[in-house]
Order: sequence, then C-alpha cells, then structure tokens
Amino acid sequence: MTQKTQGPKRAAALIYDRLANDAPVVAAAGSGEIAGNIIAIAEAAGIPIREDPDLVEVLSKVPVGEEIPVELYQAVAEILAFVYSLNKG
Repeated sequence: MTQKTQGPKRAAALIYDRLANDAPVVAAAGSGEIAGNIIAIAEAAGIPIREDPDLVEVLSKVPVGEEIPVELYQAVAEILAFVYSLNKG
C-alpha cells in the first residue's frame, strides 16, 4: 500500500503465510526514501501496489514483524481480494 499526498511518501508491505501466521504480517513500513525503496522492490518483483493513505497510516504504527491487529482484518481482506483478482486476470 502506498500514500501519495503532500509531504513524505509512505508505504507499507504485508506478507501472509497461512501456515506460519494467523494473520498478515507487516514486512516493511516507512516514509521518504524507505517508502521509495519498498515501492521499487515491489514494482521490480511484480507485486501489485494499492494506494490507501488511511491504511498505510495505521499499518505504519504496527511494528515490522508483527501480525496486523484484528481491527484491520476487513481492510486487508479487501486488499487481498484485489490482489487475487489481478492474479486471476
């Protein structure tokens, strides 16, 4: 997820391994140059990017390596559905 607003760019990356975790885990998060690196790595790997400033704001407060809180399940489920639909297209 990315945020394109005035000020520093922000980004967060999630990883989900249903065999290892109960919920998606924040794999990376940051602003400025770090956000640029997250986005560049995702683009190079062909990973879909979705802009959602509100979700990025909340995800950036979750420590890297931690599962997302229950309150974010619905929002992240919508993102995962978006990604799955792209993969099937």
